[in-house]
Amino acid sequence: MIGVNVSFQYNGSFDRARVIGVAASARATFEGMPGLRYKFFTLDESVGRATNFYVWDSKEAALEFFSDELREQVTQLYGVAPTIEFVDIAQTVDNSGAHSSPAPSIA
Repeated sequence: MIGVNVSFQYNGSFDRARVIGVAASARATFEGMPGLRYKFFTLDESVGRATNFYVWDSKEAALEFFSDELREQVTQLYGVAPTIEFVDIAQTVDNSGAHSSPAPSIA
């Protein structure tokens, strides 16, 4: 697996509504996309940054997706050019299907 951080750093012009709107309209595009396990849309208003994090099955799938054309498209959508970083995923923990038991009561 490979992770990809795609960051959009704003310099004083961070528009929360724009970032949330891009995420809402783009979500369906990624549902069921071959090779893509997860995509997270995040934002941090305190530093004026939006970051999308992807988890791909292979580096080849990720590299194929992040074409020059895509970079131009997302620059138009977000209003700033992205910084794209590929990272190796050493391990994952997925608790989404875990059922937790209630904590034991102390009598």
